[in-house]
Amino acid sequence: MAGISCTVSQVGTRTVVRLAGDLCAQTAPQIRATLLKCLVEQPDAVIAELSGLEVREPVALAVFGSVARQAAMWPGTPLLLSDPGDEIAEHFATGRYGRLPVLASTTEALRVEHRDQMPWLADSLLPVSGAAAHARWLAGEACARWDLPHLSDPARIVAGELVTNAAVHAGTMIDLRFSLGRRCLLIAVRDGSSAAPRTEEGFSLTTTAPRGLLLVEQFARRWGTVPAEGGKVVWATLARADPAR
Repeated sequence: MAGISCTVSQVGTRTVVRLAGDLCAQTAPQIRATLLKCLVEQPDAVIAELSGLEVREPVALAVFGSVARQAAMWPGTPLLLSDPGDEIAEHFATGRYGRLPVLASTTEALRVEHRDQMPWLADSLLPVSGAAAHARWLAGEACARWDLPHLSDPARIVAGELVTNAAVHAGTMIDLRFSLGRRCLLIAVRDGSSAAPRTEEGFSLTTTAPRGLLLVEQFARRWGTVPAEGGKVVWATLARADPAR
């Protein structure tokens, strides 16, 4: 039976995931879940060390391109591949499984120039009735700090709805984080429930009623969820460009 091991370690501000075993359609989901969990802490980069992999089904290499696209949307963390061996390097050289940075060794990957740290603003909230109001206030503070007045209203709405969703459905401590990327304002909410969020048909017009994720879909450029240790992160991005300019 095909098996895979994923050993995660922290080297400075970067996360190294050493993969060993058979890479096939059966084991690719485990690799994807492990790499996505590493993104939650927003390291400077995630490095997937491939020297221990045996490629049983080359199509499964597409898992790395899938994770890299997710990482580019949120949280903007680069995925680097290291120690690929000749066979895997040849597969990626064709571009068929994604055009990713492939380094000869993990040491070389650790030396790749660090990206600039994104400015951020964060807070931890209790799952109480005032959590959404505080999230909206913090969204306004972030937009004022980063000179994004045109995003103040949509950021307040998205942050409020994400926190309301976490408070109502997870009922755990909530970590709220705003990060300023080159093209987007990123809003992320971490809670202690592994249940995937879902949109619901219709919503109440009262200001105190939870409206699910329908408003997030309306105002966010993109949104999604990734698993985290002991829960999940729901994220959304708002385009920085001011349409009025």
